[in-house]
Parts: sequence; C-alpha cells; structure tokens
Amino acid sequence: MIKAEHLNKTYQIGELSLEVIKDLSLKIEDGEFVSIIGPSGSGKSTVLNMLGCLDKPTSGEITIDDTKIDEMNRTQLAHFRGVNIGFIFQSFNLIPVLSVYENIEYPLIMIQNLPEDERKKRVLSLLKEVDMLEQKDKFPDQISGGQKQRVAIARALVTNPKIVFADEPTANLDSKTAHRIIDLMQKIKSEHNTTFIFATHDERIVSSVERLITLVDGEIVKDERTTK
Repeated sequence: MIKAEHLNKTYQIGELSLEVIKDLSLKIEDGEFVSIIGPSGSGKSTVLNMLGCLDKPTSGEITIDDTKIDEMNRTQLAHFRGVNIGFIFQSFNLIPVLSVYENIEYPLIMIQNLPEDERKKRVLSLLKEVDMLEQKDKFPDQISGGQKQRVAIARALVTNPKIVFADEPTANLDSKTAHRIIDLMQKIKSEHNTTFIFATHDERIVSSVERLITLVDGEIVKDERTTK
C-alpha cells in the first residue's frame, strides 16, 4: 500500500540547512501494525508527516495505493487525506470552539458529508470505545490531557480510514486506557485490514506491533518483524 523511495528532507533555517531524513526507502503492506522507533530527533515525526501527506519530501517519491503523493497539489492532498488517512497528533489539534462530540463529528461533515444518522452512530460508538461518552458535551479546555488524547484518537478513527498515522498516541494515557486503545486499534486492524503506523517511545505500543522500524539520524538502521 505505501511505498517510499529515496526520501530526503532538508529544512532551511536561515542560512543553515538541516538534513533530517537521508535517502530513506521502505514499503508497508495493507493491514500492517508498524512502529517507527528511535531516539528523540531521529526523524520519526518527519517520516510520519511525509507518509501521511502533511509534509512533502525535499526529494524522493511516495506512492499510496498506486497514487503518487508527491505529484499532488495541496487541494488534492487534502482530499486524499480526508478519504484515506486518519492522523493522531501528539498535540491533539482539537478545535477549541467545538465540543468533544463535534470535534469527532467534524471530519464526517467536512470531508465525507455523511447523513446525520450515520454520523451520530459512528461518533457515539467511538465515544463509548474511548470512554468519553459522559464528556461528549464538554469543550477541549474543560477536559484533561489524557481525555483530549482519547478524543483525538476517536476523531482519527471515525472516518474508517485505510491508514492511521499516530504520533505518540498513548503518551498522555494511563496504562489501563492505553491498553484499551491499543486493543481497539488491533480490533479495527483485524476487522477492516486497516494499516496502523506509529511513531513512539511507548513500550506498550512497541510490544504490541508486528514490525519495528528503527530510525537513527534520519536513516533506517533496522527493520524487523516481531514474534507477534
């Protein structure tokens, strides 16, 4: 499903060129449960952002489902993301003026334009799964960091995406909730063949995935299957 070939990413900071990703190539099949690991600053989030169509490589090619991502303009990328991709951000990215319910419902209105009955069914189901049903009418500034993370996870899953990119999705969660969320993602993977790609330091996720890709200084130094 996902094929990256010779990706390079360089950020220009004034007169300084910072090379973050160096000649990175990888392939991820449908339905894989993958974690990108490595020390802070190794480029994990940058890789996730490029594969997730949020940032473009300086050079190299990305193909998802036979679609060349690097050839798309901003509008085409936004539509492609909305139809195919769910993204769980480390910083939540919730809309402050929308309630918990409305934040989760938002992509179903703006991107998929689903009927109200179907939207309600999906949102309430996920609110129950992430244990946020009783908080559905609250606003982001009225809930904790862990609760915001659960809302962000539900929002990413509500569109039934083919691929979910998750940047430290369990960082703000207690162990019980984290394991519940991981179990939910594994259930979705099994039922819908959804591909999950994590960038994380969290051993709870690392121990649950089927494949570990280790990144150091913007390069893949190890790519191994686990014993799952």
